[in-house]
Amino acid sequence: MKIAIVGAGIVGMSTAYELARDGHEVTVLEQHSAAAEEASFANAGLLSPHLLTPWAAPGLGTPLKLMGRRATLRLAQGVKGADLAWLWRWRRAARRGTQAAQLSALEGLARYSQQRLQQIAAQHELDFESNQGRLILLRTPQEQARWQPMLQVLRDAGVALREVDADAARQIEPGLCPETPLAGALHLPDAMAGNCRLFAQLLRQGTQAGGVQFALGTRVVRLTSQPMGVQVHGESGTRPFDAVVLCAGMASAALLRPLGLRLPLAAVHGYSVSAPLREALHAPVASVVDSLQQITITRLGQRVRIAGGAELGGQDADHHAPTLQQLYRTMNEWFPGGALLSSGLQVWRGARPTLPDGAPVVGASGVPGLWLNTGHGAGGWALASGCARAVADLIGQRSPDVSLDGLGIQRF
Repeated sequence: MKIAIVGAGIVGMSTAYELARDGHEVTVLEQHSAAAEEASFANAGLLSPHLLTPWAAPGLGTPLKLMGRRATLRLAQGVKGADLAWLWRWRRAARRGTQAAQLSALEGLARYSQQRLQQIAAQHELDFESNQGRLILLRTPQEQARWQPMLQVLRDAGVALREVDADAARQIEPGLCPETPLAGALHLPDAMAGNCRLFAQLLRQGTQAGGVQFALGTRVVRLTSQPMGVQVHGESGTRPFDAVVLCAGMASAALLRPLGLRLPLAAVHGYSVSAPLREALHAPVASVVDSLQQITITRLGQRVRIAGGAELGGQDADHHAPTLQQLYRTMNEWFPGGALLSSGLQVWRGARPTLPDGAPVVGASGVPGLWLNTGHGAGGWALASGCARAVADLIGQRSPDVSLDGLGIQRF
């Protein structure tokens, strides 16, 4: 089949890889001049388990606060009515609580995705600055109690985890500051992290060498259904394809609307600071998550990436200085001296295209020939390889090896 993929983030690149592997003629259309320029550019880097990632699903982790210095979500300049409507739906989902079965299915997809990613990396000898193992740092006994209901869901989903005390946590991550209060931690020995953008770029190089066509700097302005195809900016005609897979992040909702499909996406912006490694013994071995602050600290080769914050607002909003200061402060609290924070920094603000229930839309759109793989929120990197393989199986009229129940667009 002749297939177009709209979007060259980690989800689009993973989808291109799987479809090309199945023998399809694949073209990737991307509005930027390179792959992985938006949500995949400098994210936290966390792979499976997904549900312990900040903003994985409504109601998980730290309770939602909108006001004050410890707000978990802030409203930035450029916030719109649609953002507030999305927030209302997210808060309603958080109050009701996500069903354990749905959470377990989502975690199962993340585990399947990590396995698929590892297969791809091993087969093609891809070095994407990966590491293994994670600690969820719990500052107080109250945090420990809050996570208890989730732990059984994770165990039921097959996630290996154990609760450890502060001494054991500091043995696992020797660089942790002994003076920072720590009640205990959750240790996930099989968890992974890695450089999302690097992996996407490696996929781009490999798939292009294998015959995948890339139309970079090409903005799709319309999806057409009769015939199936795309119309790009500056062209009056339609480029026809046998199928189109929409992996366009925040642009997905606008492209679907003329077809009568509503996708309540919101851009939940987060921040990251990537800093040169200063002293390896004082830096994380792998990755840690500060549960209270919802901030992650991840070792990526010779750098340390600190990521966190959540904002609803415009793409061009100014960087929020207090949020960035909190990233620096949290790094210094846990790993003082581990990273060089005075120079050579990459500071990034990027959008997580998020749906009100935290899960992506994956599968058939209801429009013949149009397939969806978008809206992954905080889980794009963790879910990309699994979702891509599942969509490729569906297009090839095969049953995926993982359940996609509850991930269809019909839920909206």
